[in-house]
Amino acid sequence: MKKIIVPVDFTLHSENALRTASFFAKKYKAEILVVHMLEINTPVISSSPSYVHEQTVFELKLTEKKFGEYLDKPYLKDVKVTPIIKHYKSFSDLHRTAEEEKADLIILSSHGATGIKEMFFGSNAEVVVRNSTVPVLVIKGLPIDEAFKKAVFACDFSNDFIEPFKKAREILAFFECDEMHLLYVNTPGAKFRTTKDKKERIDTFLKKLGTTSKEVNIAEVADFSIEEGILEFAKTNESDLIIMPTHGKHGIEHFFEGSIAEDVVNHAVLPVLTVKM
Repeated sequence: MKKIIVPVDFTLHSENALRTASFFAKKYKAEILVVHMLEINTPVISSSPSYVHEQTVFELKLTEKKFGEYLDKPYLKDVKVTPIIKHYKSFSDLHRTAEEEKADLIILSSHGATGIKEMFFGSNAEVVVRNSTVPVLVIKGLPIDEAFKKAVFACDFSNDFIEPFKKAREILAFFECDEMHLLYVNTPGAKFRTTKDKKERIDTFLKKLGTTSKEVNIAEVADFSIEEGILEFAKTNESDLIIMPTHGKHGIEHFFEGSIAEDVVNHAVLPVLTVKM
């Protein structure tokens, strides 16, 4: 892992993400790309070219000044930090920046169980999670300053989860987290699976990974919804990280219909790592 992107709006919440990034950057000698998304509002865009230029220069100088103060922190000492200012019309543009910079991870902060507000005003963080092809680590509350010990990976053991699982395993190696539980949530209704069906799916999944049930931790819970099952298992299992594969806008019907990954990101009190399918 060489590059970590941290979007900031110069608030305490974004600083928590920056502190978390500095912990991992120091530990693994990664570079932090601190990105401020400078919004281009419609009235300015529709104004005369000279006014647009004047406002752009003003906003850039103001942001550069804020960056100078914001990044002057003791915890960033000995860390390579690159400030980046991007104009945007939609916050989904952040994932394009991550792709352009060939970033390995995006770290952002949220309020936790009440949803993502202030820094990303709800929908913005969800847009990042939904659109990013780069893994996204969403932290809740205080910054992370120690390695993860136990992760739970939500999985339905279909082919769509093979690549996200491999990617998650790579990231956990980077995090030095050596315990991961693959969790299947069995829900009532059309998606309910029998013991025989689940065993066949799990065996096929593990075979394609070139491993066996003796080499991985597999867990199953029954609950009324996938989200509730994941959150309850993470709590009772004393996990400190939830990993959610996310399909973005393309849709994979058999497990993450709608926005389960985004719901977990909003409602979990634990850090959540999302990995694109």
